[in-house]
Amino acid sequence: MHLPVILFCALWSAVSAENSDDYELMYVNLDNEIDNGLHPTEDPTPCDCSRENSEWDKLFIMLEDSQMRENRLLQATDDVLRGELQKLRAELGRLAGSLQKPCAPEGPAEARLTQALDELLQASWNAGRRLARLEEAWAPRLQEEAGRALGTVLEELRGTRADLRAVQGWAASRWLPAGCETAILFPMRSKKIFASVHPVTPMKLETFSACIWVKATEVLNKTVLFSYGTKRNPYEIQLYLSSQSITLVVGGEENRLVADAVISLGTWTHLCGTWNSKKGNMTLWVNGDLVATAVDMATGHMVPEGGILQIGQEKNGCCVGGGFDETLAFSGRLTGFNIWDSVLSNEEIRGAGGAESCHIRGNVVGWGVTEIQPHGGAQYVS
Repeated sequence: MHLPVILFCALWSAVSAENSDDYELMYVNLDNEIDNGLHPTEDPTPCDCSRENSEWDKLFIMLEDSQMRENRLLQATDDVLRGELQKLRAELGRLAGSLQKPCAPEGPAEARLTQALDELLQASWNAGRRLARLEEAWAPRLQEEAGRALGTVLEELRGTRADLRAVQGWAASRWLPAGCETAILFPMRSKKIFASVHPVTPMKLETFSACIWVKATEVLNKTVLFSYGTKRNPYEIQLYLSSQSITLVVGGEENRLVADAVISLGTWTHLCGTWNSKKGNMTLWVNGDLVATAVDMATGHMVPEGGILQIGQEKNGCCVGGGFDETLAFSGRLTGFNIWDSVLSNEEIRGAGGAESCHIRGNVVGWGVTEIQPHGGAQYVS
């Protein structure tokens, strides 16, 4: 009876041992599935570089500012100053290279970063001193260059002014005066070439002012610009040129004012003459300048009406156009002829020869308003 019990126990032990082996095998396989052959190690500590990155930003901002100042100066310095800045750039480059390292453990990185900051601050301070010295050294050169540039501009302005004067002279010899649109051309000396003027009011004058623009091609001993006379007195008013002078006559040859002034041929010249009967004051003006004055000229005289006024010839007491002398004739161009029944002020006389001269018109004869008729080949030109 004990034998069956013994056999049952042996069988039960064998089954139990088999199940134990299976369990151990399953346990081992399960561990292999989970670990996949890898042994657990200590988790690496993540590197927190946020603080270092913020400091780096500051470092590179300072470095970029220094390099920007350096680049601006390099553009304006010569080879010697450029070499000095290049040395500074090399130093900053080496310092930046020493700082460009991977993130290290927290303790040593703080020490190195502190040292790097100190070195960079020292380098920036040195760079500032060098830049200040360079600016001080370059300031006199900048002033010298500015002086040379201003001198060059001044010379160019002087040249431009000379060119402008040359152009004005050229225009004065070829074009009409400012504000004038037409002129009367007297192509040659001839006793038949003149222009008759028909005043808008009678020529009964106790005072007057007369102005005219002249561009002569030839001047002889007496070249008449304009003349007013009657049958009784052909020399009531005359303005004429000679090779060395200008003459204004009122009431006769005994009352004449002569100004020693030479008229440039081929150039427009503005002439004015005034007379006052009360005191006999007489003046002559050339291009707005007073060139001659006299008193007691035809004092108390009155210029009578009913005479003949002509441009470019002298009335000799005969009919219109008759008995003219070609040696007295004018050749060239005339424009802006005006007569007032008063004495103009100095400012008005200068204005009569200014930029709007042909738009200023006399109340006895007004250029562009009064009828002026050319004869014998004289003609209007623009």
